[in-house]
Formats: sequence, C-alpha cells, structure tokens
Amino acid sequence: MTPVSTFKSFDGTLSVHDHDSAVTGTVMRFAVFVPPQAENGPVPVLWYLSGLTCNWSNVMEKGNLQQAVARHGVMVVAPDTSPRGEGVPDDDAYDLGQGAGFYLTATQAPWSQHFAMDRYITGELPDIIAANFPADMSRQGIFGHSMGGHGALTLHLKHPGTYQTCSAFAPIVAPMQVPWGEKAFSAYLGEDRAAWAQYDACELVRQQASSAHILIDQGMADNFLEDQLKPDLFEAACAEAGQKLTLRRQAGYDHSYYFISTFMDDHIAHHAKALG
Repeated sequence: MTPVSTFKSFDGTLSVHDHDSAVTGTVMRFAVFVPPQAENGPVPVLWYLSGLTCNWSNVMEKGNLQQAVARHGVMVVAPDTSPRGEGVPDDDAYDLGQGAGFYLTATQAPWSQHFAMDRYITGELPDIIAANFPADMSRQGIFGHSMGGHGALTLHLKHPGTYQTCSAFAPIVAPMQVPWGEKAFSAYLGEDRAAWAQYDACELVRQQASSAHILIDQGMADNFLEDQLKPDLFEAACAEAGQKLTLRRQAGYDHSYYFISTFMDDHIAHHAKALG
C-alpha cells in the first residue's frame, strides 16, 4: 500500500491508500475509516459501495458517516467503483467504463482485461484490509448506493456467509429490466442473459434468500425511480422467496447525498446491531 492522505475524525482515523491490484491490473485507491474502539482490538467491517461516477470520497465527505460508525465501533471500507487510469477502457457516457464497473467480472473485450470489481472486492481487497487494519473479518456487512446498492445486494446474496448484513440506498435492484443494467450488461457480459442473471438481485434472491434482514431506503422524489430503480420488483421477489426486507419509501427525497446522509445513522445502526 502507498498512503495518500490521513484525517482524524470523531476520534477515529480516515486514511486513503493506493495499491497495485493483480485482479484489475491497475493501481486501485480505497479509503478506510477506523473507529476509536479499534485501539482495544479488532472491530467489525462494513463495506460501502458507491454509485455511478463516484469513488471513495463521496461517502466519506458527504455521507454523514464517521460520527455514527465511531459511536458504534465499526470500520468502514470504501473501494473505488471501477479500475481507472491510462490504458483502461472507457466510454464517453457516465454509465459505462471508468466509474461504472457495476461490481461484476466482465467477459467481453475490451472490458475483460481490467473490469473485475466483484472479485477485487470479495478477494483481493479483504486480504489487504485483514493484513493492515484491526479488522474482525468474521463480522462483515455490506451496503451501498444506486449502482453500489446493486453491488451490495448481489454480493450479499452470493456470499451471505461473508457479508452477514446488507442494506442499500436507492439500489438498482433489477438491472436486467432497466436501461442502466441493459447497457452495462450488454457491454460487459455480452448478449447471454443467463450470465446477466448472476448479477441481478431479483434473480438471485429467488434462487436463494439469505437469513439477513435487508434494509432499503428509497426516496420517492428520486428522478431515477420509475425508469432505473423499480424497488417494487425486489420487494415482490423477496416476498416470493421469503427474504426478510424492510423497504422504506421516503417522501420528498431524491437520489443525492442529501438523501443518503439523512438516513445514514439508521443504516449504520442496522448493521452494528446484527454484527455485534
């Protein structure tokens, strides 16, 4: 790891680091907030996955995060949303390429050489966290926003033994049925919709519900609600599968970090309670 910056906040420490990734073949940047309780021993780990165009800084600077996790004694890791840099494929649009990794392993050129964010987050980065921070890797949760909410739901449902808790803000729950997902999956995975289903929360929960109680907050003034997010589809899939879900529809709230920061304390408490 190469340290980039360090900040003291609420008696904890926020640090930002670069490292060479064997999975993506690029330099990757991530941030970690370590709460003050870590001075006395390892603490639970909560992974936050950001949305389109974002990186580690969005939640750490605008998410109203540090005070709550410092109070509950939980570490938060914020990875980037894609590989980046010279030689990494990109697209002129904001919803494909750098900043839009969709937390999957691409199988199609030119994306397949670098885009494997699910393998990076579930394999390589946890090894780095375990080796360098006071993390109790037996107690992990995952949450995220929008594209990152999609990532949190799908990674939890695929790895329920690793991520024992899960929540999301305005997640893309049915990427196979919305323009964001159809565009990204076509580019990254090709036209085989059976491959797409392995990255769709509605499809995954129907295959195997988890024992966790999933929390979702959705702003009802979100301009992406009807076309891209469609939380009702996941609510129906969870009911069909017997998945425990609380879907809170928040009147007047949009897709921004004003919305996320308002309900961040509730999400941290949701994870902290279950992770002990």
